[in-house]
Amino acid sequence: MMTLSLEILFWVSFGTIFLTYFAYPVTLLLLAPLRKSHAIDDATPTVTLIVSAYNEAAVIREKIENSLALDYPRESLEIMVISDESDDGTDEIVEEYADQGVVLYRQVPRRGKSFGLTQFLERATGELVVFSDANSIYEPSAVRKLVRHFAEERVGFVVGHQRYIEEDSAASVSESLYWRYETWLKIQESKIGSVVCGDGAIYAIRTHLFEPLREDDINDFTIPLKIVRRGYRGLFDTDAVCYERTAADFGGEFRRKARIVNRSFRAVLRNPGVLNPFRVGLFSYQLVVHKLIRWFVPLFMVTMFVANVALAVQGSLFYSVVLGLHVGFYLLALLRLVPALRDVKPIYIANYFCVVNAAAGLGLLNVLFGKSVSTWNPEREEPQATVATSAK
Repeated sequence: MMTLSLEILFWVSFGTIFLTYFAYPVTLLLLAPLRKSHAIDDATPTVTLIVSAYNEAAVIREKIENSLALDYPRESLEIMVISDESDDGTDEIVEEYADQGVVLYRQVPRRGKSFGLTQFLERATGELVVFSDANSIYEPSAVRKLVRHFAEERVGFVVGHQRYIEEDSAASVSESLYWRYETWLKIQESKIGSVVCGDGAIYAIRTHLFEPLREDDINDFTIPLKIVRRGYRGLFDTDAVCYERTAADFGGEFRRKARIVNRSFRAVLRNPGVLNPFRVGLFSYQLVVHKLIRWFVPLFMVTMFVANVALAVQGSLFYSVVLGLHVGFYLLALLRLVPALRDVKPIYIANYFCVVNAAAGLGLLNVLFGKSVSTWNPEREEPQATVATSAK
């Protein structure tokens, strides 16, 4: 009986991990129909571009220059910068562009991005709002690519394609590989009906669909959930491109992902209606498998390993071989601690997988212990050179 229970635990854990990383992409391919596009390429509705910033003096000038150079009618584009009590000269730089129509709103005291959006978005004059980060550099056509999809009445939000600038760090390379996988999933989800979440670097919504956020809400996940709950869908556009740097190291990635999982899980708890398939259709399946189950993968990794050890101890040849593979994978990840081996691709990919899941586990533990996050410092290096919009 004990052996049977251990085997069930092992295979349920394995099956759950397999579902979210491998079976889910297959089901997307099987479910995704060819959907007729209703995009109108020459549409130019009024747009408010909102740039959220906290101590971004190193990048804010480049961001504003980039925004002013967008291929979009200037009379139809409002540029707002919401500064979360920056004290490094960010606000002074923004004010230099006041005569070019760039508007600064300063939030005091510092209360986080979501609170700032709730406080100031009501002053936006555009029919659509595009959300951006201070370090996200847009290709000239990015806003045009985003807004063309709103010709379809049931489209409530559109997510752009954030690309990571290739750096030399293993964290950057691993994140880029992971992001290419995520990008493919978003493309398939759009074909089915709706992409699961937004991207704080580049996504647009219909202004009237914005609902006030709680201070610890994660805006680029909570806002799309609320929009889907109201019967709208979200699309992903690979041609609406922006560029951003990854965190400088795995420590930065760890903190960022733990924070994201903590806030995203809370967003689902606060919007349970999006888990109801009778209300949101296939979106509930996408949300559960792509996000919820993946956040719990650390738990299944632990239970699978513990069950594997117990079964191998009982003398099973099969589970002994599997345990060897199991241990080998984690040893491979640990080899990144050896300086001479840290940049070997299989090693840093295995390490990255473990780091990402450990971060997800920490994020969930923080939810369990009642810890929430509303403000933080950017997890990136100071830029060394101007980012060209043609970067790949």
